[in-house]
Formats: sequence, structure tokens, C-alpha cells
Amino acid sequence: QVQLAESGGGLVQAGASLRLSCAASGVTFSFYAMGWFRQAPGKEREFVAVISWSGGSTRYAGSVKGRFTISRDNAKNTVYLQMNSLKPEDTAVYYCAAGSGPSLYTESADFGSWGQGTQVTVSS
Repeated sequence: QVQLAESGGGLVQAGASLRLSCAASGVTFSFYAMGWFRQAPGKEREFVAVISWSGGSTRYAGSVKGRFTISRDNAKNTVYLQMNSLKPEDTAVYYCAAGSGPSLYTESADFGSWGQGTQVTVSS
């Protein structure tokens, strides 16, 4: 079981940037694809981005493509989400998740471990 801990959320104005971090422990981090999801109040949790075990492949939701960048440092057991040009509609709790294997999953059911989440609030 992977233990995940997110950090880096906060309150920012529209157009600003934030970088989320997710520290993993408990297993060999580099075996797993890692993803970011988010959940806004009253909405379903949605896929944001995923990165392969090596970091060589990524996939993004259309709503964040070109603004968000997912990356990972396997030596530090950490995955990042750089969020630029933030919009009020990006406001949500952001969750880090470990995939069930190395593939570029986008469905939450394919992620076996989750962090506690970090709040991102973007004001207009």
C-alpha cells in the first residue's frame, strides 16, 4: 500500500500559478503511474493528469491541457502538478493517486491509493 501526502494548495487570484507536490512512501514508487484528480463542491471527482512510471509519458484532461504540467522525481518519491494560468473553475480539492500499475490510467477505479487532498481556491 502506498501512502501519499499532498501539499502546496492555497488561495490565489485568477492567472496565478501554484505547484502541488505529493510525497509517496511505503512501496517502490517508480513501479506506478501517478495521477492527479480534483473534486469541486457538489461535483464528481474528475481526472486531471497522469504520468507514467518513468515520467516519459503524460496525459491531461482537456480543461487543463496547456496550463498544467505533471512531473515526477523517482529519486525523491514525489510527483508534482505545476498549475499555471489558474481560473476560478480550477477551484477544488486536489488528490494525488497511485495507479494500480505503470499504465496511463485516467479512471479513478484504476488508482489504488489516494492522498488526503489539498485545497486549491482561485478567486476572480
